[in-house]
Amino acid sequence: MRVTSSMYYNNLYGTNNSKLSQELFDVNKQIASGLKIQYAYEDVTSFTQTMQLDNEVTVLEQIKKSTESGYKVSNQSDVALNEFTDNMKRVRTLLVQAANNTNDEISLDAIAKELRGLEEGFKNLANTSINGQYLFSGSAVDVKPISDDGTYNGNDVVMSAFLGSGIQQQYNVTGASLFLGEEKLVAREITSNVVNTNLLGTVALSADSEIRDLMGDIDNDPATINTDYFYLRGTKSDGTAFNTKVALADNFKISDLLTEVGKAFGNTSSVDIVNVSMNDSGEIIVQDKQKGSSKLDFHLVGAVDYSGGTAADVANIDSLDVAGANTYPPAGNLYVKEFMKSGLTSASGAATNIEGLIYDRTEFVKNGSTLSSSTPQILRKTNIVDQNGMSVDTITPERENSFAEPSTPLSEVFDLSQGTAGTLDGTQLRLVGKDISNANYDVTINLNSAGSTFTSGATTYTIYNMENPRVAVDADKMTYQQLMDVVNMAVTGSIPATTFADASAYDSTIEDSRLKGGTHLTYDGKMEFQSNAAGITPATMSLYDANSGLFGGDSSVATFNTNNALTVRDPKTDFFKTLDKIITAVENYTNSPDSATGEIRSVGIQNAISMMDDLQDHVFKMQSVAGANSNTLDDALQRTEILKISTKTLRSSVIDTDIAEANLLLSQLTLNYQAMLSTVSKVSKLSLVNYL
Repeated sequence: MRVTSSMYYNNLYGTNNSKLSQELFDVNKQIASGLKIQYAYEDVTSFTQTMQLDNEVTVLEQIKKSTESGYKVSNQSDVALNEFTDNMKRVRTLLVQAANNTNDEISLDAIAKELRGLEEGFKNLANTSINGQYLFSGSAVDVKPISDDGTYNGNDVVMSAFLGSGIQQQYNVTGASLFLGEEKLVAREITSNVVNTNLLGTVALSADSEIRDLMGDIDNDPATINTDYFYLRGTKSDGTAFNTKVALADNFKISDLLTEVGKAFGNTSSVDIVNVSMNDSGEIIVQDKQKGSSKLDFHLVGAVDYSGGTAADVANIDSLDVAGANTYPPAGNLYVKEFMKSGLTSASGAATNIEGLIYDRTEFVKNGSTLSSSTPQILRKTNIVDQNGMSVDTITPERENSFAEPSTPLSEVFDLSQGTAGTLDGTQLRLVGKDISNANYDVTINLNSAGSTFTSGATTYTIYNMENPRVAVDADKMTYQQLMDVVNMAVTGSIPATTFADASAYDSTIEDSRLKGGTHLTYDGKMEFQSNAAGITPATMSLYDANSGLFGGDSSVATFNTNNALTVRDPKTDFFKTLDKIITAVENYTNSPDSATGEIRSVGIQNAISMMDDLQDHVFKMQSVAGANSNTLDDALQRTEILKISTKTLRSSVIDTDIAEANLLLSQLTLNYQAMLSTVSKVSKLSLVNYL
C-alpha cells in the first residue's frame, strides 16, 4: 500500500495533537484548581482516599471541639478547687490557734467569725459557674449545687468528652463525689460526750483509774466492794447489732471496762477489731480498725445498787424509761451513770434528764413542721470490708449509692443475724407518738414472710405489695417506701377505723395521707416527715425495734434515731455538715466534747482538727482528679491537633497539585507540542514541493 502525505500527516499530527492537547488541558486544570483530580472517574483510588481523609479531618474537628469544651470545665474546676484547698489550709490554721488553751472567749469568737466567713466562701466556690452552667452539679448544670443550708442539689452523673472511637475522658468533678464522696481507707472513730472526773470532780479519769472513781462510792470506804453493771449497745463494722450486760467490781480498773467494750465489738485476745481508749476528758473513744465502714456505733449506761443487793432492779434499763415505773434520779441507793447525751426525748415522753439512758427509743428531732431522724440507713453490702480494709463489693465513689432509697428492701439494710438468721420474718417495729392533730398513736409493724401487717389498737391491717396479685408483702421484700407509707398514715392520723377492704382501699388511704404530709429519705439516708400544714407541727414520732432495751435477748435489727456516740471520723464525707460541726466546736469554747456545756453534741476543737484533716485529704484527692482530667484533656487536645495536621498533610499529598511539578510538566508538554508542530510544518512543506 502506498503511504500518502495525508496518511503521514494524520498519523503524526492528528493523534499527537489530541493527546498533547488533553495533557496540556489537564495540567493547566490542575494548576488552576490546585487539585490533581476533580471527579471520581479521573482517579477512583485517589478520590476514595481523599473522602476517607476528609471524614477523618471532620472527626478530628469534632474531637477538638469536645476536648476544648471539656478542658474549659476541667481547668476551671481545678482553679476553683485550688482556691478551695487554700481556704481549707486557713481553716486548719485557725483551728490550731483555737485549740490553744490561752484563748479567751473573745478570741474564740473572733476565730469563729472568720471561720463562718470562710464557710460562705466555700459555698460560693461550690457554686462556681461558667456561662451560667455550674461546675459541680454533675449533669444538672443549670441547678445551683449548694443551697444556703449546705445541702447538695445536683446529681452524681459524670460527664465525659469524646476523644475518639470508643474513647471518653471525664472532665467534671461532681458535687456528689466532692461534697458527699466516700474515702474507703478512712476508719470510723466515735466518742462519748460526758466528761468523767474523779470523786472530787477535779481531775479527769484515765484508763488506770478505778471503776469506783467512775461510779462513785456512797460510804467513801474503798474496803466496801460494790458490783457495777454496764449496759452496752451498739453496732459492729459489718452492721451486726449487739447488746450486753457487764458486771465489774468497783476496785477494777477502767481499762477493764474498756476491754469489755472491745469484746462487745468482737475483740479477742489475739485480734482487735476496734481500738478502745480514753481521752484527756475521761471520755471513751472507739476506733474501727477495719476501714471503709460507717456502721460502728455504741451506747453505754452504768448502774450500781449501793444497798448491797444484786442490782436486780437495773437488770433491764427499759424500766428506767417507762413513765411512772421509776423516778430519775432513781429512789433509794440506785445510781445510774450516763455516758452519752443528745438532747433527745424518749419515746415514752419521759423528761429529758434521763436522755442519757436511752439509745434508740428516742423521738425524731422536731424543727418546725419537720420530724427528722439522726441515723442514716446504710446498705449493708457497702460496709462489708475485707482484712485489707477494702469493700468486698465494688461500688462507685458517689455517696448516694451507699444509702437506702425508697425502693430498697429493708432486708438490705437491717441486721439479719438477729432472730431467725437470714430473714426478717418475726421482726416487730414500734411506731409511737402524736399525730398532726395531737392524738396519740401506737402502731406495731409485724414483718412476716407469710405477709406483713401493722396493728393499731385492736385492728390489724395488711401491708400490700406492689405485685400481682396484690397480697401482704413478704418481710424480706418490704421496701422503705412501704415502711414510710405506714409511718405517714400513722403520723397524719389517716389510719382507718377498720381494716382495708382491698389493695385499692390501701392505696387510696396512702394517697390521702400524702395530702396531709410526706415521709421520705433524705440525701444522706435519714427518714424525715414533713407536715403540709404551716407552723410548728404537734406531731411526734419514735420508730424502733420492739427488742430495744432488752438485754440478754436479741438486739435491734435496725435503728432510726439514736442517742449514740459522737462521730469524729467517718469514711462518708458530708462537707458542709462537717464544716458546720467544726465551727460549732469553736463557738462552743470546748477542746473536747462536753455535754454539760453549750452544744451537747459539739465534737470539741481537738476532734474538729482531725475532722478537718479528713476533709482536706478528701478535697486534695478530688483536686488531683480535676488536675489529672485537665492534663489528659490538654494532652488529647495537642494530640488531636497534631493528628489533624498530619491527616491534612496526607490528604494534600493525595489530592493537591504539586505546583512545581505541574509547571515542569507544563513546560515539557509545551515543548513537545511545539516540536510536533514544527515537525508537521516541515512535512507539509515537502509534500507541497513534491506536488509541484
